[in-house]
Amino acid sequence: MQIYIKSLLFQSLGFFGIFALALFLPAGTITWLAGWIFLVLFFGFFVATNLWLARYNPGLFQERMRLSRPDQQGWDKLLYPLLLIFSLVWLMFMSLDAIRFHWSSVPTWLQIVGAIILLSSFYLLFLTFQENSYLSTVVRIQTERGHAVVSTGPYHYVRHPMYAAIFIFVIGTALLLGSWYGVLVGLIFMIVLARRAVLEERTLQKELQGYADYMTQVKYRLIPFIW
Repeated sequence: MQIYIKSLLFQSLGFFGIFALALFLPAGTITWLAGWIFLVLFFGFFVATNLWLARYNPGLFQERMRLSRPDQQGWDKLLYPLLLIFSLVWLMFMSLDAIRFHWSSVPTWLQIVGAIILLSSFYLLFLTFQENSYLSTVVRIQTERGHAVVSTGPYHYVRHPMYAAIFIFVIGTALLLGSWYGVLVGLIFMIVLARRAVLEERTLQKELQGYADYMTQVKYRLIPFIW
């Protein structure tokens, strides 16, 4: 377990540096309060959640420390890195929008609302991690871990609560950083993520016992009564 804790430390420092560069280099300044608030909130949640997993669900913690697996679905080996790259491009675009070129004008009170929305997405993400011990970063059937269908907690309402939380995260982050156009570009990111959800469901329906029945019980993927 200790080696995974060290991996978390190095991974967190590496991601923090990459995210900081993606935000502050295009902005042309490091004196961007909203940018620092985002980084502190995001990585505070990232580290705290992973430390919680390391203590209470070490199997999932170890699973999530691996960003690729040999049995990962072939299409996901392309789509997952694409989503990671897109997220960085999205951050860079918002820094250009909000700071360097000032295309958007978001009032301070709405940026505060964005921070609250962002925190709400973290809460839903934590509930999802708490409920689903098979929440891998990649799409694969975890036969060695006794992969089973989860239908409780947030999974009682939508089939992909993590993706629903990411949708809330996208809106909250764009508002916090002061980028109206970031909301629009973020929706493109969500379209790609929604496509991943559809492909993931095809895999689960075919290879995970009980998932087809679960789909008939919970009809919505991300947004109740809509989709």
